[in-house]
Amino acid sequence: MNLNKAFVLGNVTRDPEVRSLPSGQQVTSFSIATNRFYTSGAGEKKQEVEFHNIVCFGKLADISSRYLNKGSLVLIEGRIKTRNWVNSQGIKQYRTEIIAESMQLGPKGAGSSGSSGSANYGKSFSKPEPDQPKSEEIPIIEENYTPPPPETSSGVTKETPFEGDAADEIDVKDIPF
Repeated sequence: MNLNKAFVLGNVTRDPEVRSLPSGQQVTSFSIATNRFYTSGAGEKKQEVEFHNIVCFGKLADISSRYLNKGSLVLIEGRIKTRNWVNSQGIKQYRTEIIAESMQLGPKGAGSSGSSGSANYGKSFSKPEPDQPKSEEIPIIEENYTPPPPETSSGVTKETPFEGDAADEIDVKDIPF
């Protein structure tokens, strides 16, 4: 059995580029940046950015062209595909893309202009407030994250039944299979 599935949650790095196939089907392409936070061997916190090329067809292309802007938060589920072609200099080129199969848009204020102009027709607006720094709406969980112990309704930390010293650990030889 084989599986080709990708889930990418990140920010759009450029407005979706819209084009049409000869069949008339709409296609959009854009990139998403994802961040990885880690601690180096020297103990300093580091950040690594990865860029992913996304391609949407049909209804997803229409939705992405209307609702995604540079900076928008989006979750893409799809499959990985690598295209190849020969450029004008005769050199073979490769491009790895995620072909979107489903998409979940992030919160309205996450990088996008909010909504289309027609939705705001006839509404009066007050002077906009200066940009306030927003707290991150999606938590960042590092690879070595250990969740805190659960609390009871009285606020007392509840011990888990499996905590103990190394003598309580299960030895591989004790497993019957």
